[in-house]
Amino acid sequence: MANNRTPTIAIGIILIVGIVVGGYLWQQFQQPGLPESFASGNGQIEATEVDIATKLPGRLVEVLAREGDLVGPGQILARMDSEQQEAYLREAEAQLRQTRESKNRALAIVTQRESELAFAEKEYQRSQVLVKDALISREKVDQDRSTKQTAEAALQAAQVGVREAEAAIEAAVAGTERIKTDIGDGTLKAPAGGRVLYRLAEPGEVLAGGGKVLTVLELTEVYMSIFLPAGQAGRVTVGDEARIVLDVRPDLVIPAKISFVAPRAQFTPKEVETRTEREKLMFRIKVQIDPALLKRYVEKVKTGVRGVAYVRLDPDAEWPENLQVRLPQ
Repeated sequence: MANNRTPTIAIGIILIVGIVVGGYLWQQFQQPGLPESFASGNGQIEATEVDIATKLPGRLVEVLAREGDLVGPGQILARMDSEQQEAYLREAEAQLRQTRESKNRALAIVTQRESELAFAEKEYQRSQVLVKDALISREKVDQDRSTKQTAEAALQAAQVGVREAEAAIEAAVAGTERIKTDIGDGTLKAPAGGRVLYRLAEPGEVLAGGGKVLTVLELTEVYMSIFLPAGQAGRVTVGDEARIVLDVRPDLVIPAKISFVAPRAQFTPKEVETRTEREKLMFRIKVQIDPALLKRYVEKVKTGVRGVAYVRLDPDAEWPENLQVRLPQ
């Protein structure tokens, strides 16, 4: 009987020791509770996706980026066939030269008409003097007056021709600039630094206007969206400090700031009548990582990674030791 009790007692002692040791280890590794001056929410790393698309329909000549490539702002990513637009440009430039020659001819005509008018005015003035001395007839004066008026009308018509030529030049210049813009739009560039997420078209494909070639993940604006109850969200303002801890790297604490606080609840109960129900209102908070910091670690930035964002509700509160900034070396 005693021999049967000994193993039972031993097993009981082992279980008790295991419970005590387990409890101790749990206490040692348990994260300290979050102070009341802080709030937290789960989320995932997000960034703005930008579609690199064509402006005009055409044939895709080359794509200079692959999925996963890091690209800089203004970097050329793809080119469209511009042969037709270049032919239009040569035609428009020829028309521009023609309109400029037309203006030169119109200016020459103006100079001629001004000379004719000056001579007609002098003849008319001379006739007015001579008619007083009865040296010429009144009919000659009337002829000179008519010649002067005809010269004035001819000058006005020539000046109108100059203005028409100038307007034609402006239209031709605008036409060439438009075609040059179309040619420039055929060179697709990255609007900002980022990573190529998808390659959606290949050289040789004919794309419609607005056809997507690449999708770039803009890494200058990386953030995590979390939801906080009304009581906590009301204490958060844009610019407040925050921290992000990723599930895949719990040893790192990434500094961030609040860049957006939703002005209204994102989701609520159907009826909000009591205080208890009002406390269930949830507001979206956007926690953004500093772009300067992102540039330092741009090759490590990945979206879709889940984690926890911590928000400081009291600006005078000190961050807990486990939320002090720790960045990769």
